[in-house]
Amino acid sequence: MSFDWLQKYWPLLIDGGLQTIALLVISVSFGFVLAIGLAFAMVSGGPILRGLARGYSTLFRGTPLLIQLWLFYYGIGSLLPLVPGLRQSFLWPVLREGFFFAALSFTLNYAAYEAEVLRGALLSVPKGELEAGRALGMSRFTLIRRVWLPRAIRTALPTIAGEVVLQLKATPLAFTVTVMDLYAVAYKIRQDTLLVYEPLIVVTLFYVALTALMTRAFGIAEAQVPIRR
Repeated sequence: MSFDWLQKYWPLLIDGGLQTIALLVISVSFGFVLAIGLAFAMVSGGPILRGLARGYSTLFRGTPLLIQLWLFYYGIGSLLPLVPGLRQSFLWPVLREGFFFAALSFTLNYAAYEAEVLRGALLSVPKGELEAGRALGMSRFTLIRRVWLPRAIRTALPTIAGEVVLQLKATPLAFTVTVMDLYAVAYKIRQDTLLVYEPLIVVTLFYVALTALMTRAFGIAEAQVPIRR
């Protein structure tokens, strides 16, 4: 095996790694916020809101992420240039890139899975804790912010950690819509150098290292907020 090519391609690998991390951070951050709303809609929303939230979750969890990505990129993406004035707007440099559609599809997909995790966690919070909060005069918003949601997140933290790792492993799909993430860089290096294994080994080590760091971070978080039943 030869790794002499690293001297030439390491800046490209770093850029690809940053693209991968950016996709992960954006999709997990925005997806988690959306998942909170979906979870509460499924748990305590009215019939219509509950049905819409469940329908969203079923749609995105029941179809492959790759198909969702392609529908956004090749479907909606092909229609955007037809919108009057959009090409001249400040949004066009963002909307014309595959990165936007990858981040959007990853976010919506992650939110659907995370909403189900949080729904179960919200239902697992002892009713006595919620009743105690109401007895203290907490408003619904205060009860959610200070008791219900924090307690549910503590319960779901190990599962959330696993979902974030799965989200990381899904990021190479962005390669299919021209995003130069780490896997796309490895693919380019393989084409340029005709090497088969070496670029993939480097990419594998990156994913393993990032997974180990995230697992460690979640482990520290779990230790700081132990779950008491």
